[in-house]
Amino acid sequence: MSKVVSECLERLNQIVSEHTPAGMTVKTIVRHGSVYEQVLDVAEEIKADQIVMGAHRPGLGDFLLGPNTARIVRHATCSVNVIRI
Repeated sequence: MSKVVSECLERLNQIVSEHTPAGMTVKTIVRHGSVYEQVLDVAEEIKADQIVMGAHRPGLGDFLLGPNTARIVRHATCSVNVIRI
């Protein structure tokens, strides 16, 4: 695992431990590469029932969904829930 990925995983674990309610189990995964490819690969590997993604509210120059979100929605073999943030 590269140093950058290791550092990201360490920081993500810290954030998760600070914000996860007691009794809830969370597994953190950090990948490097194309966002949509990595999300779809992990979803297949863990046999996900659903992918939940945050998406910014589009401005005048934006499309309905960003390119990564759109690809994940189109190609996922499970349900995808996109939350506007």
